[in-house]
Parts: sequence; C-alpha cells; structure tokens
Amino acid sequence: MIDFSPYLGEIQQQLEEFQAQGKRMFASSSFQTNSVVLLHLISRFAPQTPIYFLNTGFLFPETFLFRDMLRAQWGLNIMTLRSIQSRHQQVSGDGRFLFASDPDTCCHINKVLPLEPVLQSHDIWINGVRGAQSETRKAMKKIQPAAHGILRYHPILEWDSRMMYYYIEANNLPKHPLDDAGYVSIGCQPCTRSYEDDLDGRGGRWAGLNKTECGLHTTLGGGS
Repeated sequence: MIDFSPYLGEIQQQLEEFQAQGKRMFASSSFQTNSVVLLHLISRFAPQTPIYFLNTGFLFPETFLFRDMLRAQWGLNIMTLRSIQSRHQQVSGDGRFLFASDPDTCCHINKVLPLEPVLQSHDIWINGVRGAQSETRKAMKKIQPAAHGILRYHPILEWDSRMMYYYIEANNLPKHPLDDAGYVSIGCQPCTRSYEDDLDGRGGRWAGLNKTECGLHTTLGGGS
C-alpha cells in the first residue's frame, strides 16, 4: 500500500493557498475512471470549485451516467459546456463528420473554443493530467502558465498507474461503466477504442492516427 498523506497534505495546502489569495479556480474533467481521483480530491479540499464538463455531442452515454452519479454522490459543482456549432454543422465538404475527416478541427470546435472564455474569467485551471500518460504531459510542471494569463495546476502530475489504482481502491471510488470493457482512456465515442495494454497512457484514443491530444493541453496549455 501507499501512504498518501504527504501527497494529500501538499494538495490541500496548495488549494487552500489559492483560495486564501482570492484566486478564481476551476477544474476540467472528462469524467472517465481516472478522473475520479482528481474529482474526489476537489470534493474533499475545494468542493465549491466549478468543474467544467465538455459535452462534445459525441460522448458515450455511459459517461453522462457516470457524471450524474458522481455529482449526486459528492455534490460536485458541475458546469456543462458545448460548442455553438451543432453536430450537423460539423461536416466536411464531402458531407463527412469532422471527427472522421479532420479530427483536429473537430476537437478545436468542441473542446478548445468552448473552454477559452472560462480561462479568460479565472486565475487557476486545475486538471488531472499525469506525466506518465504521454511525452507532452511528461514535459509539464505542477504549476505552469497557460493561455489567457491563467495558471494551470496539475496536483497529480507525478502519480503513476499504481498510485491511481491504490487511491481508487483505498477510497472505494466508483469506476466508469466502460472500465471493465477495457477502455483505459475514454473520450468521444467515434474516436475511442478499448485498449488494455497501456495502463498509464492514452491507448485507444484516435486509433490509427498520429494524434494523442485534443488541444486542451497543447493549444491552451502554453503561455501564449
């Protein structure tokens, strides 16, 4: 087992420091199994924090069920964002959905653009990226500047799959309904496949494409 008390103490202290400074904080979450760790920490140490959920219009029905269950169980302050473009407007010239013809633009429309106004009205963006998930995330720091002058805070950046597993088990946290079906990383339904061989990474997302990020942690991740 793992003694989480030093990690939890550090996270609690940092969140309390942000609050004492009057910082306007928000969190973002995709509401998959690994999301429950960050969501549980927020419910313990900063329960009033708004948690933004990006409804792309292409999510699994099970993700909505999981979101609603966690909201009811922990009293989370969940805010839902959607693109101003309807699904039927998100098509290429030959009539294909953008997730099939131009997934980068699809992510930009459904994730990056809806979240930008939130960054402009807050000071601290809390999210649950972990360095073990990808090379992009490995290069991140626990606190770093991001777009629109906001600071990103990554409280579990250094946690690996073993720590995530034991924290979930120790606190009896619920799992996403698709977890047992082999979905390690869950995003939009057309762009997610079951993939059991990559416990820390992003296996199963955008299968067959040279793409590992949606833009939230790249386009909005730097200090531009």
